[in-house]
Amino acid sequence: MPKDVQTTNMIPAWVDGVLTPVEKLEAHKQGLKHKAISVFVMRGSEVLIQKRAAGKYHTPGLWANTCCTHPHWDESAEDCATRRLNEELGIAGLQLTHRDQVEYRADVGNDLIEHEVVDIFTADAEDDLSITLNPDEVEAVDWVDLYDLAAQVQRRPTLYTPWLRIYLAEYMERIFAGLSRD
Repeated sequence: MPKDVQTTNMIPAWVDGVLTPVEKLEAHKQGLKHKAISVFVMRGSEVLIQKRAAGKYHTPGLWANTCCTHPHWDESAEDCATRRLNEELGIAGLQLTHRDQVEYRADVGNDLIEHEVVDIFTADAEDDLSITLNPDEVEAVDWVDLYDLAAQVQRRPTLYTPWLRIYLAEYMERIFAGLSRD
């Protein structure tokens, strides 16, 4: 990669079958398959969900899992998950557990497509977890029982991001198998 390319603006995407640095918005416009991470912070059977900020370029104001993003070109999935927990929610110091890798493709509005290969992490939190919202990223958070959340998503899917709907409908057992049901 040329030294003048800013790798923090580039995400790993597959172009003609080759992993290539691509600008994030361009990957979404073209619907290119690209790497991503998603994190679910748990407190027993409760999951921390976030309402995406109104200024987000896709799916603004919808509820999603704790955090998600795309790793920079030269960044590991775990480092990315750790970074993004802090950037979006001011959360630091949690031990992440890699739960699975899944692939999905979803229309996220505005002629944008998320075609992601996602490394999914969980982390256990204490009751006194410190959370500081980044208003550019997150409008609100809530702790919700995982099984209540799955039922809410089925009843009112338009309130939730496409990827959260997919995770809970298609991958819930793979992601949350063996987790505490306090």
